Amino acid sequence: MRRKQFAALGAVAAVGIATGTTFALATSSNAATTALSSNWYASAPYLFVNDTATPDPGTVMDATGQKAFELAFILDSGGCTPSWNGTDNVSGDTSVGNLINEIRGKGGDVSVSIGGYGGTKLGQDCGTPAATAAAYQQVVSKYSIHAMDFDLEEPEYENSTAIANELGAAQILQRDNPGMIITVTMPGTTSGTGWFGTQLLDESKSLGFTPASFSIMPFDGGFNGGSSQTAALDAFHSLLETHMGWDSATAYAHEGISMMNGRSDTGEYFYQSDFQTVLSYVENNHLGRYTFWDVNRDRQCNPPDNNGATSSSCSSVPQADWDFTKYTTQFAGATPPTTVPSSTPSSSPTGGTGGGTCSAPAWVSTTAYNGGAVVSYNGHTWTAKWWTQGDIPGNNAQNVWTDNGACSGGGNPSPSASSTTGGGTCSAPAWVSTTAYNGGAVVSYNGHTWTAKWWTQGDIPGNNAQNVWTDNGAC
Repeated sequence: MRRKQFAALGAVAAVGIATGTTFALATSSNAATTALSSNWYASAPYLFVNDTATPDPGTVMDATGQKAFELAFILDSGGCTPSWNGTDNVSGDTSVGNLINEIRGKGGDVSVSIGGYGGTKLGQDCGTPAATAAAYQQVVSKYSIHAMDFDLEEPEYENSTAIANELGAAQILQRDNPGMIITVTMPGTTSGTGWFGTQLLDESKSLGFTPASFSIMPFDGGFNGGSSQTAALDAFHSLLETHMGWDSATAYAHEGISMMNGRSDTGEYFYQSDFQTVLSYVENNHLGRYTFWDVNRDRQCNPPDNNGATSSSCSSVPQADWDFTKYTTQFAGATPPTTVPSSTPSSSPTGGTGGGTCSAPAWVSTTAYNGGAVVSYNGHTWTAKWWTQGDIPGNNAQNVWTDNGACSGGGNPSPSASSTTGGGTCSAPAWVSTTAYNGGAVVSYNGHTWTAKWWTQGDIPGNNAQNVWTDNGAC
């Protein structure tokens, strides 16, 4: 894996398992901040900080609905000193702190990734798990951090003492910061992970350390598209069962993936359709993490193919800005906006517009449609260009649906507002994406009633990887 081959390029990590809980951690140096529900940390895409290609996170949040970002990377600047990317000491930092404040000011939050490819890691220099943990605790305390990812790669990945320091430190942080989400990431191979990855799992098992998730990075290793990545996840799933002693469901719940959007360091290509392939696999199997490296690259190059080269500031594939980030938003259970919010009213169609009732059947996220199928959604009718399932009309990177315009008779409400399909009228209040629900709350959505298993906000009933809602059946 490569992290800085092109100034800010490389392999990344994974974070958090989506358990639907929230946490608030007090710290010695900052006022406590209220955490997001953990599905957002599980979806947080990587943001390489203090770089000329670092985008404005507020712009990305407005365009995608994403609420959390994984800030990369904490390294050692010498003498067991935590620093951003090995150069900017955490103790004197203001720039990353300002970025975090911007994200939190818009209702979001951050996780912090340590390690990555290259550079000197704290686990190499600090000497003991306790000293390593103390260095990371400085980061937690300064920024009131609720989630941290241990991205264990070269060169420490092959150093058993350094790995023991890192995993021991992760266990200490997990113990000393109740509610903190700790995750571990390692390189991926077509066999799931390599020998050093299995040794890492064995070390975790021997310590009695269970992170929220173990994630692999299936790129830069002979991969080709989403199907090769899901095959690697299948193989890694078996390794988790064998080395951690978990049953299948537990292994899936603690498994994650960190992808690379567009052209990888080694010339592999991963398109929006590949992200959808992996997302479908992750949701179907209820994996605990879905993310990618990185938001800095989530925009189109000029020319779009970047002359066949990999870039740290664009993807080298055709795309609209932030196309890939919208997939992490969907994993979190939220629906990305169809347009970027602006200071002027949007002219994009909304549910119920159009003046009447659409005659075409309403689009259903779980239905498989063949090319030529006609549906209604958000007051417009749409025709499928090819087979599709789960692609939201007017809001998917693959541009599967042709917009036939507003319904001549008017507009049906979008599924999020529908509570009357399925043979009757639902008596429970309609699910609202912006409402925070406690465990036991009952809502109606898409003609069914649903009961929340735990605290949740923005998780679509029946259409989220965390499986937050129990389907009580049709109204």
